[in-house]
Amino acid sequence: MRHRKSFNHLSRKKGHRKAMLANMASSLIIHKRIKTTTAKAKALRMFVEPLITKSKNDSTHTRRVVFSHLQNKEAVSELFREVSPKIIDRPGGYTRILKTGFRLGDNADMCVIELVDYNENLLAAKSEAATKMGRRRRRASKKKAIEDGQIAETQVEEMAEAKEEPAKKAEPQEIKTVTDEKPEDKEKPLSEEKAEAAVEDVNKETVEETGDEVEESKHEKIESSEEKVKEPEAEVKEEKKETEEVKDEKQDDAQEAKDEVQELKDEAQEVKDEKEEAKDKEQEEKKNK
Repeated sequence: MRHRKSFNHLSRKKGHRKAMLANMASSLIIHKRIKTTTAKAKALRMFVEPLITKSKNDSTHTRRVVFSHLQNKEAVSELFREVSPKIIDRPGGYTRILKTGFRLGDNADMCVIELVDYNENLLAAKSEAATKMGRRRRRASKKKAIEDGQIAETQVEEMAEAKEEPAKKAEPQEIKTVTDEKPEDKEKPLSEEKAEAAVEDVNKETVEETGDEVEESKHEKIESSEEKVKEPEAEVKEEKKETEEVKDEKQDDAQEAKDEVQELKDEAQEVKDEKEEAKDKEQEEKKNK
């Protein structure tokens, strides 16, 4: 009876089991991953992980202890030179078991056992995820929003300045007209009223001119936008016409091919009919004889 014995003998005696685990552990250390059955992989994990823990202390004593279990100099040197520096910060769990299905023949549960720190695909995926998470910052979004707001404000200011420029250009002309008229009309008392009326007329003219310019610019923009819209529509229509022409040509070619095939079939049918008639004639001649 096996009361309180959770030890898996793997259907082998002590010597055979010990040698098998030593060979599997050496192969795992050298090749970093091996394929085996799940039961053997679980037994190998219990065998090899204490040896990997001992490799963290690189001394002659620990090397001799590990060699007494593995009986392989190459595996021992690989363990202490290459593997131990990578697992120095890991507090256990040096191996990973990945199930791969069932073996053909005996339907055994198969798996892959590997060293955790040597799976390049998973390590690369983790590093990419860490870099992507590190790039996300809220400050950057705020800065972008502020910059976008500043850009919008500058654009609004530029538009306002552009609108104010024609009015500014018109102001010196008004002043000149007033200054030119004042010395001439000193003697006349009604000259001031005329000057004010002239200034008002000039202001109205400048306002009307600026309004006309703005309207013209708006009409030009609208016309340009309509032309831009019309151009792609014309291109689309031309493309549709071309595609329709190509389809018609293809249909014509297909119809011609069908007609040719039908003609060939008719000719073959005629040849068959002639052969049948010839056969019938031969049979009649034979009967008559």
